Amino acid sequence: MTTMMQEFKQSIIVSIWFVFLTFPLVVVRVNTMNNVVEWRWMNMVWIAAGSFVLSYLWRYMLARKLVQKKVEEAGGDTRGKLQILLEDESFRYKAMGVLLIVALIYPQVFDTYQTTIMISALIYVVLGLGLNINVGLAGMLDLGYVAFFGIGAYTFAIINHHFDVSFWLMLPVGGLVGCLFGIILGFPILRLRGDYLAIVTLGFGMIFKVVMENWTALSFGPSGIANIDKPGLFGLDMNLASHTNYIYYIMIAMVVFTIIVTNRLKNSRIGRAWIALREDEIACVAMGIDMARTKLSAYALGAFWAGMVGVLFASKTTFINPASFTFMESAIILSIVVLGGMGSILGVILGAFILILLPEYMRAFSEYRMLAFGAAMVLMMIFRPQGIISGLRQKYEYKGLKGQSNDG
Repeated sequence: MTTMMQEFKQSIIVSIWFVFLTFPLVVVRVNTMNNVVEWRWMNMVWIAAGSFVLSYLWRYMLARKLVQKKVEEAGGDTRGKLQILLEDESFRYKAMGVLLIVALIYPQVFDTYQTTIMISALIYVVLGLGLNINVGLAGMLDLGYVAFFGIGAYTFAIINHHFDVSFWLMLPVGGLVGCLFGIILGFPILRLRGDYLAIVTLGFGMIFKVVMENWTALSFGPSGIANIDKPGLFGLDMNLASHTNYIYYIMIAMVVFTIIVTNRLKNSRIGRAWIALREDEIACVAMGIDMARTKLSAYALGAFWAGMVGVLFASKTTFINPASFTFMESAIILSIVVLGGMGSILGVILGAFILILLPEYMRAFSEYRMLAFGAAMVLMMIFRPQGIISGLRQKYEYKGLKGQSNDG
């Protein structure tokens, strides 16, 4: 009880101090038109209440983190109820089945605008799952991932513009071209780690954008490429709503395919090599794992998904230009992986929905969007650095030989 009162007093002091600091900015307002000073006392009340609640919540979370650390040092179980539930394989399959049913009936319940927003979220889901291979599983920080996304989009846009090749033929080609560039980028950076790796990948993303802006003969420069064909369905004519629903279902299929493949890769031999590389590169090489092949496979597969979804992005928007592939896009994709949980497929999906859908549904607070975004990332790094849903590892238990007696 005494500790609780002390925390309460500390929060009151923080609230008063914060009101004192912000008083000239949020309370006093000089109206130059009427030459009067306006006193906005309600702003002071809101600042005091908000700072008190945030301060108290901050102290509560710090105390909870300290307790969890002590339990972990004592060898106790620090998993939450959600984490325990997610480790249940049957629950995961049931939850994914329910989500798939909801996803399939979504366009029939909501209008075209809501479906379009969901398509954008699903695009970032695939991008997040692709980057999750590089960052979450292999532990290789990539700040230029949007370049592979742009390579897939421009591959389809350029070939479609000059040779009128259809979307379905270019969908795997875009992925393969992205995969090729992933290998090309991977070779010169095999020995780089940490900050140096991040700087090189960031430079690759910037180089792609500059090349697309200046190589007008190929990419039409800043003007971009317009009138890109949309996905066809046996030559049927579809209106805007039908085309939107059609692209939505294509994205659902792509997300399901990506989840299945990445999940199988995660639990495969190459997936375990990626995780070993992430944990300790020196020990990984000492155990006989081919570091070059492991890194190149991570870059190639991660770039493959970005290239594929880039083709669909170009087909959905029917227009692309270099402004669509900036560093900010790479930062958002990386934030999705970090916020959701590195190495966690379900966490990446949840992170994509939070970072893409919330800004659309909270446009009233658009002026404070980046402030809230930065604060959320800081809080996650302090209180839950493993992300919303930490990566679940496959567990193998020895059950003993069949027919073996207890005495044996």
